[in-house]
Amino acid sequence: MDAAVAEDLVEAVRRFVQREVLPVADELEHADTYPAELVGKMRDLGLFGCTIPEEHGGLGMDVTTYARVVEELAAGWMSLTGVLNTHMMAATLIRLHGTPEQAGRWLPRMAAGDLRGALSLSEPDAGSDTRALRCRAEPDGDTFVITGTKMWVTNGERAGIVALAARTPEGVTCFMVEKEPGPRSGGITVSRAIGKLGYKGVETVEMSYDGHRVPASAVLGGPTGLGRGLPQILAALELGRVNIAARACGVARAAFEAAIRYAQQRHTFGVPISSHQAIQFKLADMATKVEAARLLTASAAAKLDAGERADVEAGMAKLFASETALEVATEAMRIHGGYGYTTELPVERYYRDAPLMIIGEGTNEIQRLVIARGLLRRYET
Repeated sequence: MDAAVAEDLVEAVRRFVQREVLPVADELEHADTYPAELVGKMRDLGLFGCTIPEEHGGLGMDVTTYARVVEELAAGWMSLTGVLNTHMMAATLIRLHGTPEQAGRWLPRMAAGDLRGALSLSEPDAGSDTRALRCRAEPDGDTFVITGTKMWVTNGERAGIVALAARTPEGVTCFMVEKEPGPRSGGITVSRAIGKLGYKGVETVEMSYDGHRVPASAVLGGPTGLGRGLPQILAALELGRVNIAARACGVARAAFEAAIRYAQQRHTFGVPISSHQAIQFKLADMATKVEAARLLTASAAAKLDAGERADVEAGMAKLFASETALEVATEAMRIHGGYGYTTELPVERYYRDAPLMIIGEGTNEIQRLVIARGLLRRYET
């Protein structure tokens, strides 16, 4: 993407956050209300087509620009980035692994925001351990019959297409399952909404598949895609981890900026608390780590933009940025003192949102394994 165009897009999102998101974020957060109006405005900005190629009606953003957009949204209200994340991962799966017919059928509608995407990998007994997947898709003539339960599905209820991992005789296969938005669609039921510490306003649900029938054309990549679901989805998770890292940068940045503003306004012993060395040290460490997290995220995004595997880089960015978000949010609360613990200021929201990034798209313990194994492969003798 042209640098000037990218800068204009990022600036447009920054203005959207300032004018539309910040004035209502706390209200929507505490009401746990789905931000339908804001999502509609995101659609008008074309954000559902962020990384979808222009030939399919998308913005054709490179991953570097996408990460910057996600950071801006997260600095306003992190929940908005969840609306995009699984949607863009589903679109990436179709773009990279779908047949031309699948890309032509789904990507233009996804780019327009008419078709919302979700990703469904985790199960009640299978999170990081993908070998424990039990959801099955049994072949039956020219269809497959899907039975099983999926957990932690962001956008699950409102999605119109779900990238679903299920076991077939060939191994784990990725199906692009079309559904009607809502609590029921064919043999698909949104079993329950899952309450969360933070990340409010965006649905995270359990979905049950009870003999739900899909055509063979739902197999991602066609017949050659049978049994190839795990490597397809794990590669798409690299984009998801860049998203998590970028949103962690946004939350950390917002927490830092709130802390440094408050430190200059709050007085103790006759001077602003920013005059105290103890506070200055905190601010210096916070700012340094936010910048380091942003640079790691940009490095991972650049790797993906170059068409290379970024398992190590995306893992590093996600690991460091998410830990930074939690640390900076905690320090921001300390700097605010008692006010930081109240719902009158957004610092408590940053503190509740930050742990999601440590868990989402693979826990940080899993990230350490991914990083170490990738490094060992690179340095094999």
